[in-house]
Amino acid sequence: MLSRRKATTATPLFAAAAVSYAANSALGTAVALKLVDTSGFRWLHHALYIATCAAVAAAVGAGWWWGMPRRASRRAALTLAPAAAPLAAIPFAGTHGRRHPLIALAAAPFIVASLVRSLRPSDRK
Repeated sequence: MLSRRKATTATPLFAAAAVSYAANSALGTAVALKLVDTSGFRWLHHALYIATCAAVAAAVGAGWWWGMPRRASRRAALTLAPAAAPLAAIPFAGTHGRRHPLIALAAAPFIVASLVRSLRPSDRK
């Protein structure tokens, strides 16, 4: 009999971190390509950045402390934790030039991998 794998209880937080990051990246890319002019509301990109950082922190904390199944949730949290380094470095990278988007993109693999891991836990012990 095949057992059904369930997502972790912290999956909505990992999804929120991924959605927030994707929205912020899309807005930043649109501004860089001059498809969108945010000169009247620059705060939006900053608000999305703060939401992304808060969602990543919440997902790591919840996945580590109360997510079930415990081992899978902790692995998802550990997968996401390295995203904190590039997210913390972004404000110091400047907004013009290549550094800002490259540092921001450095968080992407960890965010995607943690979402996938929270959706499909490899072990349910």
